[in-house]
Amino acid sequence: MTYEPIAANLAVELTRRHTGSARPDAPVVPFEPRRPTRLTATRLRVAASLRAAAGWVEPSRAKVCQPS
Repeated sequence: MTYEPIAANLAVELTRRHTGSARPDAPVVPFEPRRPTRLTATRLRVAASLRAAAGWVEPSRAKVCQPS
């Protein structure tokens, strides 16, 4: 294994950030609730259409010939 100074520097920096985030004076990111998606109704309509189309193209059982 070779020594990669960039990887070592990155590992040290990321470790410092991670451990520093648990400090009591760490910056706090405010919670922002997700806004409702505008496409909910459209997604439901498309899903219903695709489900109906899947029902039309789904193979049916083979019709067995009955002897007369």
